[in-house]
Amino acid sequence: MAQEIERKYLIDPDILGTLPEGTRIVQGYIPTQGKTAVRIRLKGEQAYLTIKGENRGAVRSEFEYPIPAEDADAMLAELCNGQVVDKIRYLIKHANHTWEVDIFSGNNQGLIVAEVELDSENESVTLPDWVREEVTGDPRYYNSSLIDNPYSGW
Repeated sequence: MAQEIERKYLIDPDILGTLPEGTRIVQGYIPTQGKTAVRIRLKGEQAYLTIKGENRGAVRSEFEYPIPAEDADAMLAELCNGQVVDKIRYLIKHANHTWEVDIFSGNNQGLIVAEVELDSENESVTLPDWVREEVTGDPRYYNSSLIDNPYSGW
């Protein structure tokens, strides 16, 4: 079974420094029952349909499939009620890991998080100096939660 193992952190933008070129990501969520998330994502010119299971700590099942960008546009508008999370993602290499730093815009302006994907839940991670606080497992920081409860309203 496909699994995603990741840890998520808040970062200090003053320490982060200059970022490499980023990629714009626009994503929405199709309403589901329970803890399952169905995401539609436009990442640059590519699009994906992703189905994620319930979080169990830093682990959850994840199934991702490429779809035509035109289909993603239609799904975002029709099936996601036009509600999206908009962010720029920057990839930063640090101590044998690639960190995904997301700088949010729109209703989530001001939120900056970093995620690191791991091979196992017990894998040790050397934290960059710009990491402030771990928020893995805090549902407020799930992208799917930011649709209904945006950062600007906290």
